[in-house]
Formats: sequence, structure tokens, C-alpha cells
Amino acid sequence: MATPSTSHDADLGLSALRERLLALQRHALETERHGEDEISLVHPSRRAAARNLVDYLAVRQHDLGDLQRALQRSGFSSLGVVQGHVMASIDAVLAVLDALHGRAHAAVDLSNYPSIDGARGQLRELAEDALGPSPAGGVRIMVTMPSDAATDPALIQHLVAEGMDIMRVNCAHDGPEAWGAMVGHLRAAEQKHGRRCRVCFDLAGPKLRTGPVAAGPEVLRFKPVRDELGRVTAPALIAFWPGERSEGGEVTLVPLSPRIHREAELGDVLVLRDAAGRTRRVLVENVGRHSLLGTTDRTTYLTTGTRVELRRADRILETGEIGNLPPRDAAIPLQAGDALVVTRDLTPGRPAIRDADDQVVEPARIGCSLPTVFDSIAPGHRVLLDDGKFEGIVREAGPEWFRLEILRAGRGRASLKAEKGINLPDTPLNLPALTGKDLDDLAFVAEHADLVSLSFVHDAADVDRLYAELDRLKADDLGVILKIENRAAFECLPELLMTASTRRRIAVMVARGDLGVEIGFERLAEVQEEILWLAEAAQVPVIWATQVLESLAKNGLPSRAEVTDAAMSTRAECVMLNKGPHIDHAIRFLADVSRRMGRHTTKTFATHRRLRVAASEWLHEDRSAPAPRA
Repeated sequence: MATPSTSHDADLGLSALRERLLALQRHALETERHGEDEISLVHPSRRAAARNLVDYLAVRQHDLGDLQRALQRSGFSSLGVVQGHVMASIDAVLAVLDALHGRAHAAVDLSNYPSIDGARGQLRELAEDALGPSPAGGVRIMVTMPSDAATDPALIQHLVAEGMDIMRVNCAHDGPEAWGAMVGHLRAAEQKHGRRCRVCFDLAGPKLRTGPVAAGPEVLRFKPVRDELGRVTAPALIAFWPGERSEGGEVTLVPLSPRIHREAELGDVLVLRDAAGRTRRVLVENVGRHSLLGTTDRTTYLTTGTRVELRRADRILETGEIGNLPPRDAAIPLQAGDALVVTRDLTPGRPAIRDADDQVVEPARIGCSLPTVFDSIAPGHRVLLDDGKFEGIVREAGPEWFRLEILRAGRGRASLKAEKGINLPDTPLNLPALTGKDLDDLAFVAEHADLVSLSFVHDAADVDRLYAELDRLKADDLGVILKIENRAAFECLPELLMTASTRRRIAVMVARGDLGVEIGFERLAEVQEEILWLAEAAQVPVIWATQVLESLAKNGLPSRAEVTDAAMSTRAECVMLNKGPHIDHAIRFLADVSRRMGRHTTKTFATHRRLRVAASEWLHEDRSAPAPRA
């Protein structure tokens, strides 16, 4: 039995807890009052959720760590999973505290808020309306269509049979004719398999990309195989054919003057001076009707126009030359410390120009696909290229160009190519999310889609413009997905959620590729958690995207990190898989993981099943998840 002094101290502690909770509640209610105009604009089915989002934002303005630990020590809920039902959770703890003190509980009217028991059910209902029904005990699976899906109906038949719930069509590729064929194949697959599959069109948006790059030299390298001691174990094989241009395929056929081909016999030698100025001898091993096969034990670089002599017993029988070879991939080699000039015009880029002493005379150059960038960028801004492979900082900027200092290039040195993404995390860009192409595509999308994804959304005005276009097309019932893929979208996510909530059928996509590049991959885990919390507070379903089971889909075997990521992804309402030759295996794998994880967790709420490793029975108690960072 507690001593009087101990009981008095406990009473004081509980009173302090009650006062802190009341202060939180009052702050949330006051924040609601300031936001009533915005809440009133929300779709009627979402007003309770909108009010809950406001409450969640209000309480997360405080560092709740000490309060949560004090609640937990006293045997109360730690409010660790409060995001789905903020006011109901606070009120439930206050009711217990008031009962312990014999006070009458002045309860808030909770009819306007999500309840503790009902919040998840309401979210499930809204998710089903937007994304379609979820598989029993599993997560919805969205699959990106390859271009082949337009001409191969069996591919879509197979995906539907394996469990695809949403077909994603990327409007950055193909066109209306191909998209229509994909949708037609899907509708046929639905009838065959007796299951409904939603169609989502992903608008291309204003993607910043590098401009064209001048083609590299017309050169082919042939290299023998050597062992660890540098000894040749297999010569380099060179296949020639009597033509003017190179022929591709599994083996590149090198064009060679037909007169050499006519005279060549087994055992003859082709003598040439290669691109590096070294004399090379190629032994003729086989002469066929349409090709000539030679071997050499020296690394050889062949270029267009290389002079070739056909010799037999050191006697020159014929001379000729190498025909037109394909240019090497257009690319700009870069490493840390290099300069790169990015230009407004799209003149093909080129590597740095160097003098005879290998000193840079002119830095490397490349264009940028969106001229408006040059109106906002300034010295000190960071620039990331090719999904973060290259990181640079702006050292100088003018109206037609800016100069970067490369801080990082791959693992030391890498090549920058055309059509690679550009991310500007520090540069405020006045770029509407809807481009002219998107507006043209929307007419087709409105007729054929169940959902449309808004790419590169930056602020609420982007959402308003999309809604206005859908109204114009009389497609106001089309589901809308907001892709959160840049710093601006993440930083104004509450406003985006409130604006989007003026309609019922909405979702958010955590587009972790560009988002990770912009905010830094070291922060990605934290940020994706915060998106999950905010979306749950607003009762908006989440699509978990970018490189989920990527190795499995492409190579047939997942990495250990991918398996963990797949398990984490099942807290979302839908997971997106990208195309690959093993996509069917990836769908089955993800479906199995989601069913297993569904028995353990729902969103961010953990349930403790009986542990098979324990020999004795344990009492099941509700242990809340760790407190979110304020």
C-alpha cells in the first residue's frame, strides 16, 4: 500500500499530465478554429479527416517525447499512433485521468472527428473507392506497362492472372494509339479472369533533362582475354563483311572493302595501323560467303577509314579500308573538380577541350531542356544530375548559362549522357506541373482512365489547375494521385492534402527516386515515414513507389535490402512495381510478403501475435509504437 506522501506525489504527477494534455487539446481546437474556412471546402466525406489533419499538425508543433514517456510510465497510451484519430486519443486519456481524480469529464463532441475504432475502417473505405478493392490480407499492386504491352495482349493477360490490381501507363512514353491498345488488352483480360483492374495514367510533367550530346568517335575496340599474369588465353575475334556500313546484332560485323574479301584465304594476314597508331596483324581464320573471321592477340582499335593490307607470305595482295562504323555512345566524362557549363540552348554537348599538355582549354558543355531554369538559378545552388549520380554546385550564373563545379561523379569518374534528369533542390522554379503535352494527353486520359497521376506537383495551385482541367473535360470523378517527388511538394504536403481533399477519390505516391535525390538519401527513410503519418492523418491512401523489388523484376533474384523494403512497403495501401522480364515473380513475391506482414501490422500500428518460440503463455498487452519525432 502506498504511503500518503507517495500517493500525493502520484496525484501531482497525474495532474501535471492532465494539464499538459488539456493544453495540447486546446491548441488543436484553436488551430481548427483558424482553419475552419479551409475545412469547409473539403469534400463532405473527408471533413472529419481534414479536421484530424489540422489537429495532428497542431500537436506535432510540440516536442512530445517527454509527455509520451511520462504517459507510458503511468500506464496510459503513449499517443505513439495518434495520427489517425488525434482528438479521440487525447480525449480518451483525459477521460481516464478525470475518472481517477473523481472529476466530471468535459468531453469534446467527437462526432466531427475520426474515432479510434473507426478511423482505419474509414481509410480502407476511401482507399477502396480511389484504388479499387485490396486483395484479401494483402496490398494492392500497381505495375508499370512496357511498350510491348501495346502489341502483346498475352503479357497483360499474364499480369492480371498473377494479381496486378492497377495498370500504370507512363505518358512520357508511347502515345494514344499504344495506350488505347493497352487498355483494350486489359479489358479483355478482365473478362477472361473475372476480376477488375484499375487503369492509372501517369502524366509526364515538366521533367528537367540534359540536352543532346554530340556523338563519340566511330571506333570499335577488340580485346583478347588474358589470365591474371597477363597471358592471352583467347584471342580477340573480329568479324568482317563486304559492305560499307557496320551491321549490328549479337556480333558487330565490321565493314571491309569487298575486294579484300574476294581475295582472302585461310591463313592470310590483315595488316593495319589502328586508331592508337600501332601496327596490328589480324590472322584470317575463316572465309565464308558473306563474312570473314579474323583473330588477334593484341588489343585493337578500329575506326572508319582505317587502311588495311591483305598479305600472304608477306606479299601484299590487296588493299582496302574499314567502312562506316557506329559512333560510340554520346557521353561526357566527368570527375570531382571538373567544370560543366549548362546552357539554355540545346546545341549538342561535348566533353572538355584539352591542349597538348592535357590542360582544359574549354570546359565540358551540355544543354538543359527547360529554359526557365536560367531565370532562377544562382551561385551556391546545388544541382544533381542523372538520379544523383553527379552532384555539383553553381559557381557562376548568367542569363544563358551557368557553370557547375562537379563535387561527385559516380564512384569517382562517370559519363553524363543526354536525356538524364536534372534536380535543383535549392532553386525556386515557377514551373506549372501541367505542361502543354499533359493538357493534350488529358483528353485521352479522361476517357480511358480510372486514375491520373500528377507529376512534379509543387504547390496547391498545381492541384487546382488539374481539377479545373478535369472539370472542363467533365471528368470530375476521375481519381487523382499526387506524386510527391521533390522538396517543394514534401514541404507543403499538408496544404496539398487539404486542397486535394476537396474531392473524395485521391491518393499520394511516395516517388522515392527524385525525392531521395532532392532531399538526400540519408533523409529518405525519415521523410517517407512522415509522408505516411500525414497521409494517414488525412485518411489519404498511399502508393509506395520506385525500385521496389527492382533486382527481382529485372534479374530474377531480390537483394536482402529489397526484401526488407518490400516488407516495409506493405504499410501503404498500394505498391508500385516497375517493368522487367521477371515481373510475374515480383508480383507473386510481393503478394506473399504483404499477406504475411498484414498479420503483424496495419499501417503504423503493431499487433503482437503469439510467439512460437515461447514455451509459456504471455499476457497480450497493447504496446504502442515508438514516439514520432516532433
